[in-house]
This record gives sequence, C-alpha cells and structure tokens, in this order.
Amino acid sequence: MAKDQAVFICQSCGSVHSKWAGQCAGCGLWNTLVQESFSTPPGGLKPETSPSKISRLTKLNFQTLEAEDKTPPRMETGIAEFDRVCGGGIVPGSAILLAGDPGVGKSTLLLQVTAQAASGGLRVAYISGEESAEQIRGRAFRMGLSKAPVELAAETSLRTILDALKREKFDLVIIDSIQTLWSDAIDAAQGSVSQVRACAGELVRLAKKQNIAMILVGHVTKEGQVAGPRVVEHMVDAVLSFEGERGYPFRILRGSKNRFGATDEIGVFEMGDIGLREVPNPSALFLTSGERTAGSAVFAGIEGTRPVLVEFQALVAPSAYGTPRRAVVGWDSGRLAMLLAVLESRCGVGFGQKDVYLNVAGGLKINEPAADLAAAMALMSSLLDVALPKDCVVFGEISLSGDIRSVSRMDSRLKEALKLGFASAIAPKAAADNAPFEVKSYDYLLEAIKGLETTD
Repeated sequence: MAKDQAVFICQSCGSVHSKWAGQCAGCGLWNTLVQESFSTPPGGLKPETSPSKISRLTKLNFQTLEAEDKTPPRMETGIAEFDRVCGGGIVPGSAILLAGDPGVGKSTLLLQVTAQAASGGLRVAYISGEESAEQIRGRAFRMGLSKAPVELAAETSLRTILDALKREKFDLVIIDSIQTLWSDAIDAAQGSVSQVRACAGELVRLAKKQNIAMILVGHVTKEGQVAGPRVVEHMVDAVLSFEGERGYPFRILRGSKNRFGATDEIGVFEMGDIGLREVPNPSALFLTSGERTAGSAVFAGIEGTRPVLVEFQALVAPSAYGTPRRAVVGWDSGRLAMLLAVLESRCGVGFGQKDVYLNVAGGLKINEPAADLAAAMALMSSLLDVALPKDCVVFGEISLSGDIRSVSRMDSRLKEALKLGFASAIAPKAAADNAPFEVKSYDYLLEAIKGLETTD
C-alpha cells in the first residue's frame, strides 16, 4: 500500500511545493500554499509496478495521419450563436469549459442550450452543484422551457456522477460548476486547486471514453481569469468566456481556445425578461442611429470570422486638476497611452493638460490593433469639435512612427459597412483597391488628421 504523501499546493497557480513557504515560487503571491495529501503521487505509478508488468498491461498502437473522415461530426444545439462559437456545433466526445462573471447568465445560456438540444432529439443531462432541481425547474418555467425533456440532477460527489454517466448513455452533459465538485480520493477542500484539477481530469477522460459532449462551467477570479489551475484550460478542447458589462443587456460569448474551430469567434445575445435572445446582426445593435456627433467614429472590425461595426466615442476636455485623467472602457488602456504619445510626438497634437475619455459603445471589448485609427479619429474629432461623416467607417493600425498600416480582411470590413448603408471609409492605402465605395486612404496619421481638419 502506498504511503500518504503531504505536499503544499498554491491555490492561485497550482504549483506543487515539498514544504511550506510564505511566498509561492511559481506566481509570487503570499500565503497561498495549502497542505494537501495524496494516497499515491498524482500521475505517478505505484512503486511495486515493474516495467515488465507495464509492458504486459499496455500496448501503444501507432496510426498514420491519413483518415477516412476529414472533419469531425457535429451536434447542432439549435442555438445558432452558440453553435457558431463552437465551430458549427458541438463535437461528440469533446470537453468545453465555459467561464464568466457571477450573474452574467452562464446558467441561463446553458439551460436554453440544453432545452433546444433535448427538443431536437439529443439526450441531455444537466447536473448542478449550485442549485437544486426545484430551482432549475422554476427558472425553466419562467423562461418557457419546462416542456423540454432535459434530465436534471443536483449532485457534488464526483464518484456518484461518474457512476451515473457510465450507466446511462447521454449525448450532452452540463456540469454546473466544476468548482462545486469533490472527489473522495483527494484530501483537500471543495473548490481547491487539487479538487478542481482531479475532477476536471476524470470528467474529461470519461467524455473521451464514452463519446459524451461535456460542458464544464467555471468560475472566474476578480482579475477575469478562470479560477483554479491553468491545467484545466489545457485539458479541455475549447474555452469559452461569457462576457457582459453591468448596465448593458448585451452578452458576448467568445471562444479563446477551440481545437475544432476558429478562435476569437463571438456570439452575441441580448438579455431579456425570459432569457437570452440571439442577435444575428450585431453590427446594427452596436451602432446608434441619428446624426454623427463630434468625438464619434465607427470602427469596422473583425471578431473571429465575423465582421462587426462598433462605435468609438471619445471626449477630450480641459483638465480641472493638476493631473489629467485617462479613462478607457472596452479598449486597452496601454494602447490608448501609446496612441496619445504618437499623436503628440509624430503629429504635434498635445493632450498634456486635457482629460481624455474613450468608450466602446454597447459594452463590446475590442482587442484588434486595427482599431487604432478609429480611436485616433474619434479623439481628434472631439478635440477639433468636427464630426466625421455619418456614412463613414474607419479602420487601420498605427505604428510608433505614425504610419498607417494595412490590416487583415479589409474587403470583408468594407462589404459589411456597405451592407449597413455606409458609403465611405478612412483606411490604409491598400484598402482603396477594388473598394465598393469611396475610400480616403492615407499612409500617415498626420495626413488623416489634416483631412479631418478640412472636413466641412
């Protein structure tokens, strides 16, 4: 019988230490090491297992890269925006990690997904460790989904869940959430790094063996990272994040990892009284109607494979205090600081004694470098008090030298703008080739600013 081994595990990064220390050597945080014990070393072999015995028990079969089926099969859930982020549907035997802030609507989304999938003929199990079956039924009744043949269970014991899933054949299983499960093989608290890692590993192995599509719900920390060890994100086939700003009804489902589809794909939903509603055309949702005001610029972006138009709003005002404020919502604050430095050093436009506020309308978060030119035009529009044309979109990356660089898929951005009624664009030089409408193309940011100054 193997002797119990005590180790100290960081509850932030999952690093294993042989003895206690005040500071974790892996992540540098203090007072995060907790003692945990294992009956056998994690992932190790028992000491009495000899190499000859291993060779008799296991046999490794090698295969070629050539396969008859070129693409994995898909199970469509009936929620088009969810299937889009998954790559066209859920692959049987895959494991998906869905994370999001508390109250953003993760359970609501998955309840709608399971109800649609079950109504479409799939056998679906919804296992909750946070709510009772009565609570889930009550929410389904309010959403009008009580007739869907979803099989519910409220359980936190990993052994009980595994036994049930081995006996029954399900197509799709929801675990809400992975932090609430516990394994009796791990001497650690529920929700600890060791418990989350062990439970996720067992569930992923079961999904592969039984060919079950499994969705694990994960909590997030205050920094926005998935709570628990990062190894869980490596175990699963896809990592989806459900985002939403407080005060906005819009919710964004974003894929940051997907072994069976494109990454950075987004699905857009709108939260209502009876659940989430799909938004097939998010560009129209994020744009405001009416005349364009000073400080506003419409950015033609790409989210995954989907072109999306969103409005950048800027306000430049004299600072009432000694230190000017810099506030940004929906965009990288470091990118804004770089852009202000380029405007001052390369274009001679100073913001030293002015407050600068930048906002992406609708609660969408933009990570593309192609948004540089749209942010710069919005800032200059507010500073000069000159409004951009109502039918104009903007995109382009700005280098530290003040050059405007080309970006990917410029034709898709212009086609999306044309579909929504836009008739002009401010973009890099290469965008003018085969453009469907007038494009004011520039090589340098200073040229674009001079063109804005001459706008009537």
